[in-house]
Amino acid sequence: MIGRIWIPILVIGVIAAGALAVQNARSVFGSHPVIVTPKGAESAEGLNSKVVTYEVFGSGATATINYLNLDGKPQRAGDVRVPWSLTLTTTSPSVSPNMLAQSDGHSISCRITVDDVVKDERTATGMNAETFCLVKFA
Repeated sequence: MIGRIWIPILVIGVIAAGALAVQNARSVFGSHPVIVTPKGAESAEGLNSKVVTYEVFGSGATATINYLNLDGKPQRAGDVRVPWSLTLTTTSPSVSPNMLAQSDGHSISCRITVDDVVKDERTATGMNAETFCLVKFA
């Protein structure tokens, strides 16, 4: 009789040991949430936000403006009236504002401010003047 029962007992023992190993592995390798957010933490109101302002001004009537949004994706504002400005807000810990502007006039200037502090300002002159502003880290 023992010769016929030992194989099913062995199979049941292996299945039980495997189930126990899987259960222990799940508790060790992060099946439970590591970070618990307190109530009201779903919004970004408590975080420090950054306000980035792009500005273009000059002697021309219109300008073609290319800039990076605060996610780093290129955007285009074609043939906008000068002066032009755009204000963006983010809670990202770092951003890299960048813009390029070309005017139909003789001079053009660009300015990037972060939290009301001028980070970069440039001016160019000449026929269909073109300039750029870049902030590597804000």
